[in-house]
Amino acid sequence: MPGNWRIIRTDACVAEGAAWLAARDDRFARALEVTGPLPLRRRSGGFAALLGAIVSQQVSVASATAILARCEAAGLADPAVTLRATDEEMRACGLSRQKIKYIRSLAQAGIDFDALDQAPTDDVIARLTEISGIGRWTAEIYAMFSLGHADVFAPNDLALQEGARLLLDLRERPKEKAMRAIAEDWSPWRAVAARLLWAYYAEAKSREGIR
Repeated sequence: MPGNWRIIRTDACVAEGAAWLAARDDRFARALEVTGPLPLRRRSGGFAALLGAIVSQQVSVASATAILARCEAAGLADPAVTLRATDEEMRACGLSRQKIKYIRSLAQAGIDFDALDQAPTDDVIARLTEISGIGRWTAEIYAMFSLGHADVFAPNDLALQEGARLLLDLRERPKEKAMRAIAEDWSPWRAVAARLLWAYYAEAKSREGIR
């Protein structure tokens, strides 16, 4: 990886980023005392990962899991199979008309996932958001967890915004533009800051019953 890019591959990488954040800001240090070691949260990438992201849009986790299992059983995790599949076959998996359109767009995009693995974060996001049905949040999450980029953030994520409100003792939950500006201070470990904010929010939610 050229330049100063970092790829998070192991728990040690996450721990390095967490230590850097804790040294930079006492609030992160205190948060880490609450959360304990942060999770690696790496996952597989490629077409199947983005298929899963589309399937998961606006449905419950249980529904998404069931639909994705049917899609995988039908071979739809292979873009070549998806391109041959009929609307009826895709609807039988539980896919809506809109999601069928999105998944076909993804299959037709012909993404070179090997090249994407080597691309800068901004290029990854730009390439993925060209595809109908893939928004910036999905692209940022893909770069963070499927590609392991250390310096990417998802400022429109509501849990990250609420985690930041709690950690930074803000009067209101920061919106996307403000959250993006705040996160600049956490570069080059913004993806680790995201892990910490998610963990901190989860702890606060369980303690205080936050909805």
